[in-house]
Amino acid sequence: MAFPTMIQSKIRILLRLLWCKQTAGSKAFRSRLVLGIETSCDETGAAVMDETGAVLGESLHSQKEVHLRTGGIIPTVAQALHRGNIERVVQEALDRSGVAPAQLAAVAATVKPGLALSLAVGLSFSQRFVRHHNKPFIPVHHMEAHALTVRMLQPLHFPFLVLLVSGGHALLAVARGVDDFLLLGRTLDEAPGDTLDKVARRLSLRKLPRCAALSGGQAIELLAQDGDRKRFCFRTPMGQTPDCCFSFAGLRNQVTLLIQKQEAEEGRTVLDFLCSFSLPDHSDPFPGVEEGTVLSCVNDIAAATQHTVASHLAKRTHRAVLFCRTNHLLPSQNPTLVLSGGVASNQYIRKALAVVAEATGLQLLCPPSRFCTDNGAMVAWNGVERLREGIGILAPEVEVSYEPRAPLGVDITAEVRAAAIRLPSIRIKIPD
Repeated sequence: MAFPTMIQSKIRILLRLLWCKQTAGSKAFRSRLVLGIETSCDETGAAVMDETGAVLGESLHSQKEVHLRTGGIIPTVAQALHRGNIERVVQEALDRSGVAPAQLAAVAATVKPGLALSLAVGLSFSQRFVRHHNKPFIPVHHMEAHALTVRMLQPLHFPFLVLLVSGGHALLAVARGVDDFLLLGRTLDEAPGDTLDKVARRLSLRKLPRCAALSGGQAIELLAQDGDRKRFCFRTPMGQTPDCCFSFAGLRNQVTLLIQKQEAEEGRTVLDFLCSFSLPDHSDPFPGVEEGTVLSCVNDIAAATQHTVASHLAKRTHRAVLFCRTNHLLPSQNPTLVLSGGVASNQYIRKALAVVAEATGLQLLCPPSRFCTDNGAMVAWNGVERLREGIGILAPEVEVSYEPRAPLGVDITAEVRAAAIRLPSIRIKIPD
């Protein structure tokens, strides 16, 4: 029984190869017009792009306001919002581009990593679309798309060092090709964006009118501009661990303990004031302000938190640069550091990485903020890059599975740790 099954399997593979060869010779394939679809988390995005990187049409539906009201991303809510908007978003991108489905060379969609329920919506829609229109399908790794976005905007040759920071990820890697990465470091617990969001929620920043419509990270950045980062001192994580991995959970615990202390102190100040009016003696009538009260020192806490996150990212990146230099992983002429991902929109963090880049002789490249956050254009560009190289192009009937957890490239974090590179001192002094 196994022998006929094996023959059938080989026949299917040969038919797929023949289909791809025939399609590759067609005019539609050579045009390299790619539809990109992104649904890895809480953004429903689509874009149509040509082979030069020009965005011909795009659409994006953000779920930010809904998740702000619920205090965080609820996967089932995100899934329902993707389902309710994906068809409209894709059609808007096509309409704005003036491109008909028949003119597309391929459809690219994020299939890993991300929220399982969100990925499922994008993959299901994309596979229905390519089968209906008989188009090649290109599965995209979300972090690879972020890493390569800068090549959509300006010429940049491989290899280069990339720091990807977002609400779900923090990693350092050497990009050696479209699908060739060396992973130097990754987050061991929380991602920086997740930590900033949780600190913002614990500080009740949504109660401030100017922060009500902002994400947690955006609110922290805004308040930090008017704060004194030196008033409170947090330990930079993993100071005694000589590798390029990240950890932010411990920092969040430090901030939480400080907030609790400040709530108690501000409550005691109020109590002392009330007692000056000869209130009846009670053992502890007002032990502290209630959780959820916006502290008077909130700007300073925001500034100190942001600075510590930036310092941690900068120090691990500094070690990555030194490791790459020792092992000849970057070119000697014009080596480049790319900073991308949603948290890369934070200007303070960009300035901290600029300090490291300048001190180590690298040029720092950052996509504009609108291309740092999740979007359809970055997925479409990854599709263009893969079409150029002939990598990962599937016939429409090929079954593809989504992967909520998916490593990036070849993991050499153990080699980085074994190198035990000591960092020379760099003062992370961020200009105003």
